[in-house]
Amino acid sequence: MKNPDCIFCKLANGDIPTMSLYEDENFNVIFDAGPATFGHALIMPKEHYANIYEIDEEILGKAYKLAKKLATVMTDVFQADGFNLLQNNGEAAGQSVFHFHIHLIPRYKGDGAIAPWKPGEQDTEKLTEALQKIKAAL
Repeated sequence: MKNPDCIFCKLANGDIPTMSLYEDENFNVIFDAGPATFGHALIMPKEHYANIYEIDEEILGKAYKLAKKLATVMTDVFQADGFNLLQNNGEAAGQSVFHFHIHLIPRYKGDGAIAPWKPGEQDTEKLTEALQKIKAAL
């Protein structure tokens, strides 16, 4: 179902004009209005799902199959040196629009678009506890 207050629902369904590079019954893929790099695009489902926790698993699978197809073509067309698929969930993870979407980001040597993170230290004891909880939940 579409959310009438969601800007991405409006973009995905053509209510707001975009530069769309792909569209089917489930998705609209548009170039990002504030790109991290040249060619940065967004895969947006036409139905509203706030994040990965809400999205239908079948639609999620289709989204990532489409991401692979587009990444392959876009890497060639943009002559990119690499490619990021980015999908954020929750404000703490950098999600600013609460409509599930996948960023397709062509990467170019030295572009500095996404800063590398600083590797941290693992707490083996806490991680072992978490591992047991994850395995029990699955």
